[in-house]
Amino acid sequence: MARTFRRNPRLSALAEPNITPLIDLAFSLLIIFMITTPLLEQTIPLELPREEEREDDGVQREFRYQAVGVEGPGRYLWGSDPVDEEEMRSRLENLRASDDDVILNVRAAGSASYQEVVDLLNLIKASGLSKISLDTQVETR
Repeated sequence: MARTFRRNPRLSALAEPNITPLIDLAFSLLIIFMITTPLLEQTIPLELPREEEREDDGVQREFRYQAVGVEGPGRYLWGSDPVDEEEMRSRLENLRASDDDVILNVRAAGSASYQEVVDLLNLIKASGLSKISLDTQVETR
């Protein structure tokens, strides 16, 4: 009894497509997205203040800038003039009474402590001024 072996013809269609490379690609993309997604969402959740909508009257507003600074405990600068705490307080009150659109550029010496800067910010807050810009110096490497 002879056995006959039959071979599949070469041009016949495959019954099952090979999806292994497709699964490898899907898992590779999944790993890439799992790694990169947390890196994109590194933000601090803040509830920013809201402003009422107002009509644009087409007038370009001019803002004045005033530089104030702190050099050390109780030693403040108004522009480039050294002033004490009481003089700083009175100048801030006068500035608030005369102009509401002034922006204060707060500068601090590198040797000034964090508490000294906070004390200056408390003086500004007590005077009723709220537009503040903190100036820094860019380090070059």
